[in-house]
Amino acid sequence: MRSSFTQGSIALAAAGLLAVACASTPKEDAGARGEFSEGSGIGQPIATKPAPGLETVYFDYDRAEVRSEARPTLQQNAETIGDRDWDHVVLEGHCDERGSEEYNLALGERRAVAVKRYLTSLGVPKDEITAVSYGESRPAKPGHDESSWQFNRRVEFGLPR
Repeated sequence: MRSSFTQGSIALAAAGLLAVACASTPKEDAGARGEFSEGSGIGQPIATKPAPGLETVYFDYDRAEVRSEARPTLQQNAETIGDRDWDHVVLEGHCDERGSEEYNLALGERRAVAVKRYLTSLGVPKDEITAVSYGESRPAKPGHDESSWQFNRRVEFGLPR
């Protein structure tokens, strides 16, 4: 009796794991590479180069709200975007290493979208900006303490290659 119960439990567990493994779609698997693209939830990496004259903005731990001290920087960035002959700007959301990869991808996306929303409120056309997330995969400063993490919670500005 005990043997058939154990075999049945193992079979049930294996079937459940198989169902979970098969439930993954290629779109979900794309997120494992570390990028989200606004509007589709998960997207392909966007190759960028630094956008000259556009400054990085930083975020508080586990937050996606634009900090008051970032607003003058974003105002200047909006003016610079308007003055340049760029077709498109990419907002790259980043996080520190704390939290799961999935959580940090979502948080990085929320940060990039918050910056996009702020820039559009300043007059930058929303179709000229793309928000993506790299989560924790591209730290600006390696390290495992607040002195590093504060530089990794950011949105950087890039231009498509």
